[in-house]
Amino acid sequence: MTASAPPAPAAATRTAPARGRTVGLGAACLVLAVLCVASLAIGTQAVSLSTVWQSVTDYQNLGDQWIVHDLRLPRTVLALLVGLALGLSGTLIQAVGRNPLADAEILGINSGAALFVVSAIALLGLQGIWSFIWFAFAGALAAMAAVALIGMSGRAVVTPVRVLLAGVAVGAVMDGIGFAIRLRHPRAFDDMRFWDAGALDGRPLDVALAISPFIGVGALLCLLVAGSLNVTSFGDDLATSLGGNVIRTRVLSLVAVTLLAGAATAGAGPIGFVGLMVPHAVRRVTGPDWRWILAYAVVVAPAVLLSADIIGRVVIAPSELPAGIVTAFVGAPVLIWLIRRQGADRS
Repeated sequence: MTASAPPAPAAATRTAPARGRTVGLGAACLVLAVLCVASLAIGTQAVSLSTVWQSVTDYQNLGDQWIVHDLRLPRTVLALLVGLALGLSGTLIQAVGRNPLADAEILGINSGAALFVVSAIALLGLQGIWSFIWFAFAGALAAMAAVALIGMSGRAVVTPVRVLLAGVAVGAVMDGIGFAIRLRHPRAFDDMRFWDAGALDGRPLDVALAISPFIGVGALLCLLVAGSLNVTSFGDDLATSLGGNVIRTRVLSLVAVTLLAGAATAGAGPIGFVGLMVPHAVRRVTGPDWRWILAYAVVVAPAVLLSADIIGRVVIAPSELPAGIVTAFVGAPVLIWLIRRQGADRS
């Protein structure tokens, strides 16, 4: 008679997945660090790693140090902040709305922020990040309200695809109004043509410093609601019966998405699909736990945006392709794949 193997301890069974997630998160941090170095070294003119190190630690404006210090360092910092904001906002939208197709760009939130910024520049003559960042927040909030009203109106059942179509419609209208304003006031946007495409270059470090407090507050709100997202994902009635505060979670999430999406759009222009792709990519490692998905989004989303920016620098060298266009090339097929997945419209 053969002896049966003893069952694995319950504690070991519970800690094994957590250990794998921790290792994966550490690996993602390492990849992000490598991409940061690559962002400082790679471009129209390649810079040696020794020059990169000297530019960061002991800048003396010698040789190519100015390229790293004055051009690529602000660009890299902005990519980290904007990528973090887009990843967290997209994850929050998918979690609270229980919509796997949601993203700040697809739902028109970025378009709303961009429209209000364009209006502030053309109609009010405002210039500089501190002048129109508040309009970006107002535009993001207005777009979310419009999508909610349209998506939930009528007698039809609210589905992810219905909300998606409402977001596409709102975004299209706001983009159309924004382009009409640009055509009427072309001189006001001579210095912001690349901003429309979601570019990270040409931004001084002051832009990153201006949006960082708002992104920090948004990230803090994500931390506050992270523990409630798993409960609210079961539905309002069950979440309430389990002790979850659905209204508090949604209000805080709404404020967080407004801050994150508005700050990202004000700093780098409308960049889409990062918030859509990242939660789906990391879920293969994290599982359905939204706390881990948010933690991974903090690292993976900046890595995705940095990768897109680096690819844009070299794919049509010596010219550059804005990062927002690169993410659109990658993100559009991902959206089509998600829609075609069986049962995606019933998620």
